[in-house]
Amino acid sequence: MKRRAPPEILAPCGGMAQLQAALDAGADAVYLGLGDWNMRSAAAANFSAKSLPVASRRARERGAKVYLTLNSIVFDGDLRRVARLLDRAAPHIDAAIVSDWAVAAACRERGVPWHASTQMSCSNTEAARFLASQGATRIVLARECTLAEIARICAAMRKIGVEIEVFVHGAQCVAVSGRCFMSHSAYGASASLGRCQQPCRRPFMIVREEPAPGSERNPAEFSVGPHAIFSARDLCSLPFLDRIVAAGVASLKIEGRARPPEYVREVIGAYREAVDAIAAGNFSPELARALQERCATVYHRSFGPGLMLGRPGADQWAGDAENLATRVKRNVGVVERDWPRAAVAQIRVQDREFAIGDELSIQGPITGDVRVKVESIRHDDERWTRARRGDWCTVPRPARVRPGDRVFVFRSAF
Repeated sequence: MKRRAPPEILAPCGGMAQLQAALDAGADAVYLGLGDWNMRSAAAANFSAKSLPVASRRARERGAKVYLTLNSIVFDGDLRRVARLLDRAAPHIDAAIVSDWAVAAACRERGVPWHASTQMSCSNTEAARFLASQGATRIVLARECTLAEIARICAAMRKIGVEIEVFVHGAQCVAVSGRCFMSHSAYGASASLGRCQQPCRRPFMIVREEPAPGSERNPAEFSVGPHAIFSARDLCSLPFLDRIVAAGVASLKIEGRARPPEYVREVIGAYREAVDAIAAGNFSPELARALQERCATVYHRSFGPGLMLGRPGADQWAGDAENLATRVKRNVGVVERDWPRAAVAQIRVQDREFAIGDELSIQGPITGDVRVKVESIRHDDERWTRARRGDWCTVPRPARVRPGDRVFVFRSAF
């Protein structure tokens, strides 16, 4: 029996720095938005008609694919602009991720491969077959599918050459496949247009409209603690990633186009290591725990398995603080100069000081996320143990950085 290739690791990219961080961390493909009509049109910086070719060239130089998200609601008045956007993007992408049949038709007319978005809520083999019959080359399954259901759909689609993609890590929506009207009702900002304001992640005040019978007291008010009602746990599939791979999925999708470069670097790096270990036959619960701890260093809510291990999910609500990252980044300043031959960078400290032994993160649209373990701090011929606000100093760095890159230092969150 022919052995299946390892699944693709698909990284979220909200901007150029995240793109570079994803490529450096070992992503096989990236997905990104281009202006409107994507599910992160408001939350992520996204790309432009000018920057997309640059992003595509960088990805392809590293052997990575580029998928364009065109998966929000499209109205009649949008059709011409969506078509023009697709025309501009077509030479620079490997596929479009779509949820609207008009966009799928536009892709077919232009010969652009299209993936059925999770917004289409495909959760069974017959729906998958229908999507395949309409030209979908890949189907992103509904997040409500269990592992057993994923395996059955993968087996059916393998016979006709259609790939299956599943979300394996990141934020989970309280609504079915993310189709939620809560933000639209509360703020007039539709989640289905990529403008979700995430009211589900907020604390709530419940007010009884009328006093209790026979009581003259004001209506009762109850404060409902943060993230106790609607806020779902973040998905982390590392403890059972080997079972997902065994199910036959073609692509492992990481959520997070609104997340910063360090999130992309750490999470993609963790899943890269996990997939490589599974392929090599040395994946273990101990490795999974270590990689989950790595993912926990960056922004996250409490982790859970989503609905993959059964519906309803066990402990699926995040009843604690929104961000449980074990480390936080603090702004240091900017890179003023970089000397490639000497492999040192000059940093202007504008905010937080740093010292020997600290870890810095230097982030920029070309640089991505370069980590520096501070072993030396110099100012001209002086050797320092600490750089303070207002100082400039030089530090050795492992990869080239650029003037204007932002510099951060990591601190324990506890």
